[in-house]
Amino acid sequence: MTQPASSSAATNRREFLKSSSLAAVGAGVLGSIGSLPGAFAASDDTIKVGLIGCGGRGSEAAVQACSTQGNVKLVAMGDAFPWQLESSAKKVKDALAEKPDRFAVTDDRKFVGLDAYQKVINAGVDLVVLATPPGFRPVHFEAAVAAGKHVFMEKPVAVDAPGVRQVLAAAAEAKKKNLGVGVGLQRHHEAKYIETIKRLQDGAIGDIHTARAYWNGGGVWTRDRKPGMSEMEYQVWNWYYFNWLSGDHICEQHIHNLDVINWVKNAYPVRAQGQGGRQVRNGKQWGEIFDHHYVEFEYADGSRMFSQCRHIEGCWSSVSEHVQGTKGMADISGGHIKSANEDWRFKRSGGNPYQVEHDDLQASIRAGKPINEAEFGARSSMTSILGRMCTYSGQMIEWDKALASEVSLQPKEYNFKTDPPVMPNAEGFYAIAVPGISKVV
Repeated sequence: MTQPASSSAATNRREFLKSSSLAAVGAGVLGSIGSLPGAFAASDDTIKVGLIGCGGRGSEAAVQACSTQGNVKLVAMGDAFPWQLESSAKKVKDALAEKPDRFAVTDDRKFVGLDAYQKVINAGVDLVVLATPPGFRPVHFEAAVAAGKHVFMEKPVAVDAPGVRQVLAAAAEAKKKNLGVGVGLQRHHEAKYIETIKRLQDGAIGDIHTARAYWNGGGVWTRDRKPGMSEMEYQVWNWYYFNWLSGDHICEQHIHNLDVINWVKNAYPVRAQGQGGRQVRNGKQWGEIFDHHYVEFEYADGSRMFSQCRHIEGCWSSVSEHVQGTKGMADISGGHIKSANEDWRFKRSGGNPYQVEHDDLQASIRAGKPINEAEFGARSSMTSILGRMCTYSGQMIEWDKALASEVSLQPKEYNFKTDPPVMPNAEGFYAIAVPGISKVV
């Protein structure tokens, strides 16, 4: 597959992006692009996909990447752990059973270890799916862009400010190289969200002054330490519960809701303050992250977003976004806008956004107008990082100061034989942030 590199293609792409802003590209915009002249000069127009990170989300993303229109196949896979790679390979192959030619991963293109990402990138792929724990994302994205590969990467795209800056720099390089970049904030490709937010931005409820965002639920899995695992191996295996890998659940999950409000506002917060802690999840298996966060974000126009995320069983659950304006209110997640003049509900059907985001990315690549969602993905990731900084420290923190922070959560080297950035004490417990004491900037 040849990469489109003409100046006219780059100009068209810039014009294309001007109209998309924070909303990026939705199903309605790219739904017909697949019929446009392809961007490939080669006779073989197959998009060869490489998967980096073979967990549940990575396996699903690989299937979705290989379920688009046009010629596409998975040709390489990489993971830190051999058992996870083999399990994923079986799942993906079985899921693509009706189109068996789309699974073309031979044993010599299965790579294991913390350096597997580079081997996948070098395995003759055109597009890489980055679905490892988020802490690895900046390094993997930078390497993929340096190698001239299109990228689909899961959210969040970083877990600390240095990582966000690294992604923003790589995003700029991707634009110069006319590379497609999709980010797993799939609401940007969901018809309900696209239409609802367009109406809100067109003034359906006047000026928006208040927003509420929730990801309240019971939590997710934990993974037991396997015999013989080093501390680094264990933390990568049980990655959700260590900040250098997940960023805490305010980053790993709640970013979806925070991103929606940023999209509605077409802006990012200028400061925030909040509180959080560990009320019920105090075992060793839960590492160092909190089980609840509450953050008040302020935008430049003085409007506020009130944000909640909680992992506690038996409590009120909600994954949703809401806004209040001078002329009405909206349940964005419910596709419902209510004002004095209108009671509107989204009623038509829309495609699965997890599939549509891959459809849109590959269609844009084939059309020579590759979308690039890395910048808003990075800034919404920074929004969630800012929230964590506030809940961990108990301080009001300015966006600019947070983004400029040199506090890195990452290890000096990625090696299973070295110690990770946080280590357990003699009893096997990990230090927890203490508001009022912990330094985060």
